[in-house]
Amino acid sequence: MDYIIRSVKVDDAQNILNYVQQVATESDNLTFGEGEFNMTLEEEEKFIEGLISSDNEVMFIAEKDDQIIGQIHYSGGKRNRTKHYGEFGITVKNECWGKGVGKSLIQEMIKWAEASRYCEKINLKVRDDNYKAITLYRKMGFKVEGLLKKDMKINGVFVDNLFMGLDIKKH
Repeated sequence: MDYIIRSVKVDDAQNILNYVQQVATESDNLTFGEGEFNMTLEEEEKFIEGLISSDNEVMFIAEKDDQIIGQIHYSGGKRNRTKHYGEFGITVKNECWGKGVGKSLIQEMIKWAEASRYCEKINLKVRDDNYKAITLYRKMGFKVEGLLKKDMKINGVFVDNLFMGLDIKKH
């Protein structure tokens, strides 16, 4: 599968909004569902401008034929005591699952983190029954650090999440 990984640009705002609306319908593994991501184009553009100007936040997209097929967003702490770590969220169109897109996005984020003047640790949360994602995260060096009981509620059912982390300095 041919695709590119690149940093997000403000011009991507509408495509990102369209992409997020689509992936929201494809999986219950996300922290948002259909219709829950309600940013306007202007809000998304400002959000992207903010993260581009930040030295502790980044977003990469995976593109195939000028269409977004995956996205990763890392957000680091804003205060001196928390700048050394952050958390990321990742989405991939389900038609692209198992094709290396998620792995490529994570590798790009880790490469960015290794060059960052702040990032020393990357955290994530993942549903404890999302075995494919957990396997990928472990292969990438992430370790389980805890279990978050009843961390999400989807259609009235509580879901537990694993808390995982990667120490960039030991990676």
